[in-house]
Amino acid sequence: MYYLRLVRLFAGASTQNELAYSANFWLSLLHSLLNLATGVLGVVVIFGQVETVHGWDFASTLALLGVYLSLNALRGLVLGPSLEALAGMDGEVWSGRLDFTLLRPVDIQFLASLRYWRPLALVDLALGLVVLGLALHQLGLTLTLAQLLTFCLALLAAVAILYAILLAFTGLVFWSPGFLFTWVFDAFFQMARYPVGLYPGWLRLMLTWIIPVGLMTTVPAQALTGALSGETLLGSLALAGVLLCGASALFRSGLRRYSSASS
Repeated sequence: MYYLRLVRLFAGASTQNELAYSANFWLSLLHSLLNLATGVLGVVVIFGQVETVHGWDFASTLALLGVYLSLNALRGLVLGPSLEALAGMDGEVWSGRLDFTLLRPVDIQFLASLRYWRPLALVDLALGLVVLGLALHQLGLTLTLAQLLTFCLALLAAVAILYAILLAFTGLVFWSPGFLFTWVFDAFFQMARYPVGLYPGWLRLMLTWIIPVGLMTTVPAQALTGALSGETLLGSLALAGVLLCGASALFRSGLRRYSSASS
């Protein structure tokens, strides 16, 4: 309950700060609409030339795009702002403000992951869900309870994998503070809005097994369309668990390398 109260306080303080200026909402809405438009336009252009791409048609790819937008929104809601405050440009690792964070009587991984919230990212989440609804309409599907539960489990695994990768890249900053690892991840994550079959073989291998952003969107999209097998779902959940444990160990190992700004 102590940590839940902290999350509520963090979210409340961030909301007050985010909504202090009304212009923030309109700028965020414009950015969200532009992001949605470019994603949908890309899908329309691709399937204006072909009917399917490695088994993905227009409707199923639209579902994949909806999953990508929803994941990106969840990242922008809390994980991105919090971890960027620690390891991003002018973050606490660079500036030495991490000294004060380490003195607080709270688990450092919890604090680094959930301190800062961007509630306007809920607009992106709503748009992502709208795209998912349109995809289901195009597919002519009505979700059963079993499909909905499968999708929620697949999306949970995707969020866990996303968090594990972001946490691991944040931990790597302690070894090389001058390199922004999360910016490298951003370049790969953008590719997850389209089926991995669009990319060359070497890149497809990387997006599936090395930096598995393709799995994050593909598995939940397959759960919606009914193409997901039980083995793949269990494999995704197992991979998420392994990556979470490994990322946490890497992050805490990196913390031990941190030298105080006053030392």
